[in-house]
Amino acid sequence: MLSVFPKVLEFAIPIIIMIFIGLFGVGILIELGIMQKFSGIVRPVFKYTNLPDTCASAFMVSLGSTVAANGMVVNFKESGCINEKETMLCALLNSTPAYVREILTYQIPIVLPALGPVVGGFYVMVFILTAIVKLSAVILLSRIFLEKNRCQYAESVSLKKVTLRDAIKKSFKRNRKLFTKIAIIYLSMTTLVFMLRERGAFEVFNVLPLAELFSIPPESIVPLTSYVASPILGISLLGPMISNNGISNIQAMIVLMLGSMFMLPLFSIRTLLPRYISIFGPRIGIRIVAFSTGISILVRFCILVVLLSIV
Repeated sequence: MLSVFPKVLEFAIPIIIMIFIGLFGVGILIELGIMQKFSGIVRPVFKYTNLPDTCASAFMVSLGSTVAANGMVVNFKESGCINEKETMLCALLNSTPAYVREILTYQIPIVLPALGPVVGGFYVMVFILTAIVKLSAVILLSRIFLEKNRCQYAESVSLKKVTLRDAIKKSFKRNRKLFTKIAIIYLSMTTLVFMLRERGAFEVFNVLPLAELFSIPPESIVPLTSYVASPILGISLLGPMISNNGISNIQAMIVLMLGSMFMLPLFSIRTLLPRYISIFGPRIGIRIVAFSTGISILVRFCILVVLLSIV
C-alpha cells in the first residue's frame, strides 16, 4: 500500500502546481480587471445560450487552462452569481477548448503521421465532431433549462482599481481555502484510483471477445487491447498494420472507435473524476464527468454503427 504513494505524488504534484498557478493567476487577472476585457472576445458565442457573461470570462481562460477556468466557475458559484445548473454547463463548455489543444498538440503531430491521412484524418474529425456535439448540447440545454442570467461577477470586481501587490493579496485571500480543498481531495481521489489499479480493478474491461463480434481481423486484437491501456501504444501498433494492408481503413476505424469507447470510461475514472470532484465536489463533479464522457462515447457509438453498416 505504501508503495503507491510515491507514484501518486509523482503524478499529482505537477497537476496540483498547475492548479495553484492557474487558480491564483486567474484570480490576479480578475482583481486587476483584465478578465472583463478578454470576456468580450468570446461573448458572441454566448448570445446563443442563456449562460451569464461570467461564463464567457471562464471560457476564455479555458483556452489556456481548463482547471483555472473551472476554478473561476467555482468562485462564481460560491459568490451566488450562478446556480448549480449554470455551474455544470459552464464547466462542460470549458472542456471544449481542450479538443482544439489536443488536435494541435497530439492529433496532428502524432496521430496523423502514425495512422496516415485517411484513418488519421478520420480520427481528427471524430474529435472535432465530439467538440461540436458537446458545444451544441450545452447551448440546447441552456436554452431549455435556464433563464438568462445577467450576473456580472467579474466586472464588479474589475471596477476596483488595485495595484498588482493588492491583486496578489486579494487573489490569495479569495482562493486559498478553495485551493486547499482541491489539493486535499485531488490527492485523496488519486490515491484511491492508484490503489484500485494496483489491485487490478480496471482489468475487468476486457475487449477480447469483441473482435469477432465486430468483424475485425484477429491481428487487431493486440492494438485494440493496447489502445484501451494506452492510446499512443495502440495507434503505434495499428499504424504498421494499415500501411502493410493487414487491416483495411474501415476496420482500423472500427478498432479506434471500439478502443476509445472502452478507454474513455477508464480515463475518466483515473484522471477526470479526481480532478472534477476536487474542484466542484462529488455531486456536481460526477455529473459533469458522466455527462461529458457520455457524449464522447455516444458520438463514437454512432460513428461505429455507421462504419459497421459499411463493412
